Amino acid sequence: MFKKPDGHQQLDVFSSPTEYFRDSKKKKYLKNDSWHNQFRNHVVMRVDESIFSVLYAEGQGAPNASIRVLVGMMILKEGQGWSDEQLFENCEYNLLIRSALGLMTLEDAEPVPSTYYLFRRNLVEYAREHGEDLFKKCQAQITRDQILEFHVSGKQVRMDSKLIGSNIAWYSRYELIHETLRLFIAEREEHIFKKSLPKEVFSLIESIQGENGNKVVYRSTKAEIDSRLVELGELMYRFIGLFKKYDYGSYKTLKIVFGQQYRVSGDKTVLPLDNKEISAKSIQSPHDTDCHYRDKDGNRVKGYSVNITETCDQVQQGEAPVVNLITDTQVDVVSAPDNSFLGQALEHTQEIIPDKIEKVYADGAYHSGHNQEYCQEGDKGIDLVLTAMQGAEPRYGLSLDEQDENNLIVTDKKTGKTVQARQVKTRKNKTGEDKTVKKWAIKTGENKYRYFDEDSLRVSALRQKLKKIPIEETNIRNNVEASIFQLGYHYPNDKSRYRSLAKHKLWAYSRSLWVNFIRIVNYITQICQRPLFGQKMLQYIDNLCFNMYIIVKIFIANKSNPVCPVNLNFSAF
Repeated sequence: MFKKPDGHQQLDVFSSPTEYFRDSKKKKYLKNDSWHNQFRNHVVMRVDESIFSVLYAEGQGAPNASIRVLVGMMILKEGQGWSDEQLFENCEYNLLIRSALGLMTLEDAEPVPSTYYLFRRNLVEYAREHGEDLFKKCQAQITRDQILEFHVSGKQVRMDSKLIGSNIAWYSRYELIHETLRLFIAEREEHIFKKSLPKEVFSLIESIQGENGNKVVYRSTKAEIDSRLVELGELMYRFIGLFKKYDYGSYKTLKIVFGQQYRVSGDKTVLPLDNKEISAKSIQSPHDTDCHYRDKDGNRVKGYSVNITETCDQVQQGEAPVVNLITDTQVDVVSAPDNSFLGQALEHTQEIIPDKIEKVYADGAYHSGHNQEYCQEGDKGIDLVLTAMQGAEPRYGLSLDEQDENNLIVTDKKTGKTVQARQVKTRKNKTGEDKTVKKWAIKTGENKYRYFDEDSLRVSALRQKLKKIPIEETNIRNNVEASIFQLGYHYPNDKSRYRSLAKHKLWAYSRSLWVNFIRIVNYITQICQRPLFGQKMLQYIDNLCFNMYIIVKIFIANKSNPVCPVNLNFSAF
C-alpha cells in the first residue's frame, strides 16, 4: 500500500541525538551548511514520492517504507562508492548519514535490506514492463527544482559520453558457449537426465558440468577447440528442440547465443559461424545478456555507453559565481553511436530548464546530418558547436558558385587546383520521398571519377565553419570531461560492479544526482564567502589609500633628499 509521508520531521527532545552532544558539537550538527543537512534539504526532501505510487497496490498490504529514504540511500551508496553492506551499516549507526536521510531521531527505523532490494527490483521490472523509467523521472524532477532554486539558465549546454565495462569475465568464443550451456544444464539438470539421450551426450554434459571453459581452452590445442565447438553447437541445437515448449529462464539465452554463433545447413548439420560473421552486438556473457562489444580507438569494452548533458553557464567578470548541473543522463549498449544521444538529451534538458537552449557543445562524434537538421527544425534554432569532425581531413574542398547554386566548385587541397564539377543525373533520396538529391562529379584520371552529393557539401561547409570558431569557445566543451571523470570516479579501470542495462541506469542516475549535490554545496560555500571577500576588499582599498597618503607625505617632507630616509613597512591587510 502506498503511503505519502509527512513533511519535514521535527527533532524529538527525548530521542534526538543532540541530547547527548555538548553545545559546540550540537551547534555543528544542526548547522544548516553541514553536508548532511544540505543533502536532506536539497536532495532527499525534493523527492516527489507520488512518482513511485504505481509500484504499490492501492489500499492493500502494509504501508511502504519512506521512498525518500530509499532514493537517498541509492544516491549515497553511489556517491560514496559503498558496497551494500557498507550502506546498511552506515544507515544504522552513522548519525550524519541518518540525518542526511531524514532519520532525525534514534527511534526512526531505517529500511531493512529486503525492502531496499525489493524497491530496486520493482523499478527494474516496471521499466521493463511499461517502458517508463521512474528513477530517471525522479532525477529530472529533483534537478528541475534545483535549477529553479539556484537560477541555472541552461541556454548553453554541453555533452560527452563514457564507456563503462560490465562486471563480467572476458570470455573467449568457446568460453561463452561453454558457460551458456553450463548455466542451462544447472537450471534444467533434473529434466535433462530424465531424457533418453545417447551415452556420449551424457558424457559431454558431465564434462561441461565438471570443468570451466577457461580450463578447457588452457589445455587444448586450436584443433581440439574447433572440434569441441562443433560438439557444443550440436548439444545446444538438441536442447533447443527438446525444451522448446519450456521457453523460460536460461533457455532464451541459450537459443539466442546459438543463433549468433552457429548456422544449420539444409541437412541439419550444425556449423560454427566465421568470426567475421559474428556481430559486435551479440551476447558477450550469459551473466549479462544486455552488454555489447566495442573497440573504440583501441579501447575494447564489453558493457555500456553513458552520455551526460550539463549546463555550461559562464561566469562573467565581476559577477557572482554560477553553478552548472547535469540535466540528463542516458545509458545504452556500448555499440550505440554518440550521435544517437543528442536529440533525446536536448529534449529532456529543455523540459527542466527555464530558458530556451541556444547552443550545445559537443565533440565530432555527435555530428550527423540528422542532428544538424534536428537543431534547426521548427523554432529550435540551436547552434550545434562541434570541436572537431571525425575522420581525416578530406582532400577536396567544396563550395557552391555564388552566381549559380547548381554549380559546385571543387578545390584540390593537395595540388591547389580549382575545377567546376559536372552535375550528374539526380535521383530519389534514400527515404524514397519525392525530393531529389543533387550529385556532381569530377574526373580524376582515365575513366576515374570522384562523386559528391549534398551531404558532402554540408560536411565540407561544416568543417570550414569549425575552423572559424574561436578557441575560447571550443574550450567550453572541454570541462564536460571533468564531469565524465566525476561520474566514473569510483571505477578508475572503467569497469563497474554491476551487470545488466537496468542496473547501470540506476547507477548512472544516482551518481549524477550526487555530482549535482556536490556542485551545489561548493556553490553555496562560494556564495557565503563573497560577502566576506567584499569586506576584505574594502579593507584592502582603505589600507592601500592610507598607505599611499603616508608615502606622499613622506616624499613631500623629504623633497631635498635623493633617498627617502624612512623605512616603509605596510600591508594591505
